[in-house]
Amino acid sequence: MDRTFHHRQGERRPDRTGLYAEVTDRIIAELEAGRVPWVQPWGAGNAPLGLPANALTGRNYSGINILILWDSVIKKSFSHQLWLTFRQTQELGGHVAKGAQGTCVYFADRFIPKAERKRAESAGEEASTVAFLKRFTLFNIEQCENLPAHLFDPKPIRPESAILPEAAELIRATGADFRIGGTQAFYSPAADYIQVPPPEAFFEPINWHRTAFHELAHFSGHPSRLNRDQSGAFGSKPYGQEELVAELSSAFLCASLGITPTVRHADYLGSWLEILREDNRAIFRAASAASKAADFILAFQSAETASDTATAA
Repeated sequence: MDRTFHHRQGERRPDRTGLYAEVTDRIIAELEAGRVPWVQPWGAGNAPLGLPANALTGRNYSGINILILWDSVIKKSFSHQLWLTFRQTQELGGHVAKGAQGTCVYFADRFIPKAERKRAESAGEEASTVAFLKRFTLFNIEQCENLPAHLFDPKPIRPESAILPEAAELIRATGADFRIGGTQAFYSPAADYIQVPPPEAFFEPINWHRTAFHELAHFSGHPSRLNRDQSGAFGSKPYGQEELVAELSSAFLCASLGITPTVRHADYLGSWLEILREDNRAIFRAASAASKAADFILAFQSAETASDTATAA
């Protein structure tokens, strides 16, 4: 996540617990209405699918902020996925348009209080960290004026085929035992392999990618990789939590490659609602784990590209 943020001088710090509840309540409201916030109806929006990014640094936002910024792009009909802080617009020679309402996003981290550091030093112990959450404001580039023109250049239109070459290359680069066939999609943690029906088994072949990346996200959680808890039985809370991580990660991977599935189902909507109602930090943890899973998978593609470049040189 881009970590650039600012606060107005003298601004009262928001209650951290209140911030968790604020975001969770918004996600719950969407789910209760039958909408899955991370599977946006992009056909009804103006922006091409992609991960939201900072227009100055080029870094993608991550975790819960992806969902928040996607929601803002759809609801405010923005045509771009690029964002800036108030100060960053000035760094680029522009300014925020008069009357523009920004979008609040969140920065989470941990720190060691000064008193705890002193206590740990005197006791010869390791200091304990404290979690904190801050809110800051971003503006879509369409809410700004006098920015460099290249920021508004349209992205090229992507041709579609049964299995897009970028997706096939990414799956191959991971080295996963990925089997295409059968009538069910699943990942077997015990045998460490993925099976997904062929694209022809889907009403719309483009939706194959969403399912393939969902199972690839499960693959990333194996003990030899990101080591997530995958021990939950079907219908249990740990199972529902892992499914939520895989769903979010699949959405992030599709966005990274510009793939727009049309699937709008919510197979686990009931279990997700239960998880979020009981713990207002669950969506933050799930979105964070999903970003890590997507980054882990995409790193294989980056590593292979770097290797190919070195070989060619």
